[in-house]
Amino acid sequence: MLGDVPESWPVESSTDVHRDSWVLALRSDRVRRPGDHGEEPFRRLVVEHPGAAVVLAIDDQDRALCIRQYRHAAQHRLVELPAGVCDHDGEDPEQVARRELREEAALQAERWTHVLSTYSSPGYSAERIHYFLAEGLSPADRGDFVLEHEEAELEEVWVPFAELVEAVLSGAIADGPVVQVVLACHVLRERARTA
Repeated sequence: MLGDVPESWPVESSTDVHRDSWVLALRSDRVRRPGDHGEEPFRRLVVEHPGAAVVLAIDDQDRALCIRQYRHAAQHRLVELPAGVCDHDGEDPEQVARRELREEAALQAERWTHVLSTYSSPGYSAERIHYFLAEGLSPADRGDFVLEHEEAELEEVWVPFAELVEAVLSGAIADGPVVQVVLACHVLRERARTA
């Protein structure tokens, strides 16, 4: 069966390029290809990231909750979905998804479905994003969470799911996590419809 296989090549040395209390760290590894090839170790930069969860929240009217948020690195206000970082190693991604839906959108859901998990850009990071479908939505209390920085400027938009699919396919929405989970859910719906 076709599938990814865990594998780890020897690392001869590793040096921190940047590390502080923020979520990301950057290190430089000297990696050796397995076996005796007579090659020198080669350098690979690695962005360390604990992973994240993304929530496609769909209400009883088949509308998806989208968020417009400024992203400095991209220099765009992107259409995104509620999402957040796993705060510590081993944190359950579904719990992260539940927390982020509550904090960013003041919502909770009765039904949670894990849709897929993907590596964002495995050429330089082990970041893995876990995607969830949340249904049976109702209001929730944010608790003591305070929206600040870019999150203080969040704009919520409810979009019919079919319109969201078209926006993804037309390229109007380019945020990778949105594209992945919307297309995956669209395919799953089509499978269920034709089954």
